[in-house]
Amino acid sequence: MINLETSYLGLKLKNPIIVSSSGLTNSVEKLKNLEYNGAGAVVLKSLFEEQIEFEAGHLISNSEEHPETEDYIRNYVKSNSVEAYLELIEEAKATLSIPVFASINCVSPLDWTSFAKKIEEAGADALELNIYILPTDKNVEASVIEQTYFDIVEKVSQSISIPLVIKLGYNFTNLINIVNRLSVLGVSAVVLFNRFYEPDIDIDNFHLVSSDVFSSSGDIRLSLRWVAIIADKIKKMEIAASTGVHDGKAAIKQLLAGAQTVQICSTLYKNGNKQIKHILDEMEAWMEKFEYSSIDDFRGKMSYKNIKNPAAYQRAQFMKYFSNID
Repeated sequence: MINLETSYLGLKLKNPIIVSSSGLTNSVEKLKNLEYNGAGAVVLKSLFEEQIEFEAGHLISNSEEHPETEDYIRNYVKSNSVEAYLELIEEAKATLSIPVFASINCVSPLDWTSFAKKIEEAGADALELNIYILPTDKNVEASVIEQTYFDIVEKVSQSISIPLVIKLGYNFTNLINIVNRLSVLGVSAVVLFNRFYEPDIDIDNFHLVSSDVFSSSGDIRLSLRWVAIIADKIKKMEIAASTGVHDGKAAIKQLLAGAQTVQICSTLYKNGNKQIKHILDEMEAWMEKFEYSSIDDFRGKMSYKNIKNPAAYQRAQFMKYFSNID
């Protein structure tokens, strides 16, 4: 009998498919449907401090110019946004039988800690920090930016007791070192990788627009290499593979590379929530074909240390493949 159960953050999941933070996870009704269709866990839509500040600024700009009202408006908007998020956590935990992970994205150091404490109190099973600092100052060295990540993580990890997960981008000079230092700070897992807003230019109307927000199946290559390497290099760190997982084959690849779980999003927007069951069915059929009864039977089989030529994961130049192409 095929068993798709896995462990993640000390929790038992009925399968490794996690629906990532998005508009798909911003209400209890949507969450119930995701669970009904087979999701192993869900990450609630991120609480973005930047969005809270934007909404507050919009209200202030549309009000009369009274400086004394600005603090009131900002505090009111923030308080209501946070309270609504905490209510979502509480209701989700009371309704669902699968793990519920919260997600926050802050720009002010103090808010990371205050938000994290409230989220734990609301009952979230774990907290995913969505951290990304866009370097735009030519005078700031990379080490300074990296230290900001570590400072945030250290403060949050000291303020909560639930598992802490960091959702990372891939733009680090030495990603393995970053993940290793996060493990020392008490981070339980990393999500590889974050998918960012990417601007485009409307050449007819001369303004910035968003590029395609959905991933493609080919984007799995952004994380597959690093899942395989980090799974072997950092033993105490669990990995949730994200971006480009659109079907069962992609999920299997990430598990073979060494991921503990996989996060999906774009494929659900494109194919509907029933895609979760299709992914699980495809995984079961593949496991039956190769006579695997559990995920642990094959997890990491194609990781960095377990393949005959680990250097294949290190190869970064195309010259070998394009040298014979005119």
